[in-house]
Amino acid sequence: METNEQIKEMVKQKYSEIALQDKETNASSCCGAGGCSTEVYNIMSEEYDELNGYNPDADLGLGCGLPTNFAKIKKGDTVVDLGSGAGNDCFIARAETGETGKVIGIDFTEAMIDKARNNAEKLGFNNVEFRQGDIEKIPMTANVADVVVSNCVMNLVPDKPKAFAEVYRILKPTGHFSISDIVLVGELPEKIKTAAEMYAGCVASAIQKDDYMKIIKDSGFKNLTLQKEKAIVVPDDILKNYLNDEEIEQYKNSETRIYSITVYGEKGDACCSPSSGCC
Repeated sequence: METNEQIKEMVKQKYSEIALQDKETNASSCCGAGGCSTEVYNIMSEEYDELNGYNPDADLGLGCGLPTNFAKIKKGDTVVDLGSGAGNDCFIARAETGETGKVIGIDFTEAMIDKARNNAEKLGFNNVEFRQGDIEKIPMTANVADVVVSNCVMNLVPDKPKAFAEVYRILKPTGHFSISDIVLVGELPEKIKTAAEMYAGCVASAIQKDDYMKIIKDSGFKNLTLQKEKAIVVPDDILKNYLNDEEIEQYKNSETRIYSITVYGEKGDACCSPSSGCC
């Protein structure tokens, strides 16, 4: 069993590789079960093309939802994107918050930060910044964000209660979040759980849906809403990398299901989170 630091290093290495690939190399498609999928982290991404602010250079196909589209961002808001990658959700958020707002992207991987900064420079945005940092210890002061978004990233953080406590800390008392992630109902086969590629794709690292929602609630958030839920089907050509034919059949006939969910929650008041002991 890997330690938290080993998990973080594995994630950092994988996403550094992705950041350094050119777009043609990284691009892949998912044609459903038995189709032409190549990487597990691409099978969950959603189409951003229709959203204002979309920039194809910043879209590496690593998300599992459209949290920025659900985030109720207003003009002038300060928006923080956790696990900002090449900047895709930050640039969508910037289209919503406008020139009077501010967008801050936080990412663990230096190569992703470099890529995002280059994209922001090309676009001439002076109110979008990117900071390297760990989501378990976000490099920001408390009570500064109106909105926090994150797209298929919280899943990768080993200590999820600590990560959601940090979301609570950086939000203003009136702030809220919209976060997309991968969750489970049922148990994955052991061979999938231990696969690094499946971990980087957020599948092996997925926790039970009820546990995920409880972590958020225990962090102190109010008015939790499931904004979207979508079943994720892992195609056979990916499963064959980890399971034999019999194991694939057993898995597909089991009650285990993988879901992409988008969750909304509000900080709710000026009180600190229960876990901090200051209420």
